[in-house]
Amino acid sequence: MQRRQLIQAGMALATTSPGWAQAQTWPSKPITIVVPFPPGGSTDLIARTLSNKMGEKLGGGATFIVDNRAGATGTIGASQVARALADGRTLLVTSLGPLVIAPHLIKVNYDALKDLDPITVVVQAPNVLVVPAASARKSVAEVITYLKANPDKMSFASSGNGSSDHLTAELFWQQTGTSGVHVPYKGGGPVMSDLLGNQVESSFMNINTALPQIRSGKLRALAITSAKRSPLLPDVPTLEESGVKDANVNSWQAVVAPRGLPADIKKRLYDAIVASIRDPAVTPKLLELGFEVVLNTPEQFAAYQASEYARWQKLITSRNIKAD
Repeated sequence: MQRRQLIQAGMALATTSPGWAQAQTWPSKPITIVVPFPPGGSTDLIARTLSNKMGEKLGGGATFIVDNRAGATGTIGASQVARALADGRTLLVTSLGPLVIAPHLIKVNYDALKDLDPITVVVQAPNVLVVPAASARKSVAEVITYLKANPDKMSFASSGNGSSDHLTAELFWQQTGTSGVHVPYKGGGPVMSDLLGNQVESSFMNINTALPQIRSGKLRALAITSAKRSPLLPDVPTLEESGVKDANVNSWQAVVAPRGLPADIKKRLYDAIVASIRDPAVTPKLLELGFEVVLNTPEQFAAYQASEYARWQKLITSRNIKAD
C-alpha cells in the first residue's frame, strides 16, 4: 500500500510541476520569433515563412510574431533570446553569424554553445564567386594566376567584416596561397551596386543574392562553394572541381531557443518546423531561391554548430581577422 501511495504522490507532483504545466498549456500564448537582422534578408524570409505555417501545423490557436532586433552583427537579438525564459514562447531564427562567427570577433553577452538550445538548421545556401561580366577573369584558375602574379591587387567585396562572404574570401586565399584586397561594405546591397558598376572586382556572394544578376548576364559566376554543383547553376563548377580544396562554405539559417527548453515542447516545435518547410507550398519556393533544405535533428545541429564554431575560430585566429 505504501509503495502505491508513493507512486501516486510522485505522479501528482509531476503533473503539477512547472515544466509539465508549460507543456500542457503551450502554445496557448503567442510565440515570438526574434530575427537578429533587419527585415528583408534571407533570415527574415525564413522566419516569416515559419511564422505563417507553424501555427497551422501546431494547431490549438498557436500564433507567431516576428520581432526584428538588429544590431551588433546579430548578437543583440541572440543575447535577448539567451536571457529569455525557456518556456517555448521565445525563439531565435538566425544565420550562422551570431552562433559560430561573431563570438570570435566581438564581445558577446552569451555563450553560443551553452546558453541556447539548438532545434534545427532549416536551410543552407552556398556562396558563389562572381565577377562583373566585363571582367578579364573567366575561371578560378585565371583568378589564382592573377592573384599570384599580383598579390594584394584584386578586390574582393563583402557585406561586412566577419560576414560569410568575407570569411569565404579569407579561406580561399588561405587554401590557394594567395592574397587579395578585402573591401567591406555595410550590407549586400552596396556590394551588388559596386560590382555591377565595376568599382570592385569580385565577391563570394550568397547564391540567393547573386542568382538574378548571374541569370541576366550582368555577373559571371566562376565557382560555387558547395560540395556539389547547384541545380540552379549546373554549368558553374565547385571550388573543389576548380582545384581549391577544403574551402566549401554554406551560409545557413537555424532555429534555437533559450537553454533548458522542455523536451516535449522542443519535439513539438521541431515537428512543426519540419512540417512547415516540407509543405508542398513552401519547399519549391525555397529551392527556387537557391536554398537547400536541411532540417537536421537537435542532436545533429548541436554537433554541427560545435564543428562550425571551431572551424571559424581557427580561421579567424590564423588570419588575424578583426571586426573593425
